[in-house]
Amino acid sequence: MTTGPTTGPDAGRDAAAGSARDLGRELDRLDTERSRPGVRLDAMDVPALVAAQLENDRDVQRAVEAAAPQITAALETVVERLASGGRLIHVGAGTPGRLGVLDAAECLPTFGVGPDTVTALIAGGETAMVNAVEGAEDDVDAGAADVRALDVGPRDVVVGITASGRTPYVVAAVTAAREAGAATVGIANNAGTALAAAVDHPIETLTGPEFVTGSTRLKAGSAQKQVLNMLSTIAMIRLGKVYGTLMVDVHVTNAKLRHRGRRIVMEATGAAPEEAERALAAADGNAKAAVAALLLGVAPDEARARLAAADGRLGAVLGGDA
Repeated sequence: MTTGPTTGPDAGRDAAAGSARDLGRELDRLDTERSRPGVRLDAMDVPALVAAQLENDRDVQRAVEAAAPQITAALETVVERLASGGRLIHVGAGTPGRLGVLDAAECLPTFGVGPDTVTALIAGGETAMVNAVEGAEDDVDAGAADVRALDVGPRDVVVGITASGRTPYVVAAVTAAREAGAATVGIANNAGTALAAAVDHPIETLTGPEFVTGSTRLKAGSAQKQVLNMLSTIAMIRLGKVYGTLMVDVHVTNAKLRHRGRRIVMEATGAAPEEAERALAAADGNAKAAVAALLLGVAPDEARARLAAADGRLGAVLGGDA
């Protein structure tokens, strides 16, 4: 007897079951989801566990080093777009999303730039920073909508971050960004992923099976953080936010950073603490302007004007390398 297609509630259940099986097979193929056969973490004492995790974490540095050419190619684009007035926008869900938010937030105190230059999107919004938001990472519509809400365009760079390389929210976000003309970068911890296929610059840090199976906040997260550190830090160095090794655009907002700003002025100029403090105060806390004023023997306003004419590059103002 020939039967027709299943309809009604049974059809819905069958479709859901089939979708779950497909997802299971997809996840089972990921290196970041594999177990390490024969390892009994629960049978180890604390010293053995410390040694074992340290050994397992060695994979992180190897993976990031292997991806250096991909990171370099992405950085060339990031520097170019930021120099033209564009933005660096991180997008992730769960741990990768939180790492993106952290990197963006740290760019203000470190380099004096805010969300007009570096910003981040996390699936589920601000709530997801401290709490899991069920289903947020699977929300394709939200990924695309969140990118469009930022009015992303050709001067921007959007960086998708996902250990699996398949997170629907992230893939949808970078796809929408690319359609809007933005440059796109994808950081994943598996090879040949949907994210890699969706972006201009895939960065694959292949960290392998986790210390605790599937816990990608560990090696995968560490590799993601390293890559994000490189993307933002090296871009800011190339944009003149660092002189020597000094963060001369530090945003002085508290006692610790005021002390750091004074130390930066002292190290760059050889000034005594009191002189550096006076110069920093006269420059309204702007360490770069204070350094230029002291070394050039000009007023802070003149120092600022010369820096503006040199696109903020202290080395160029002082007659060194631009």
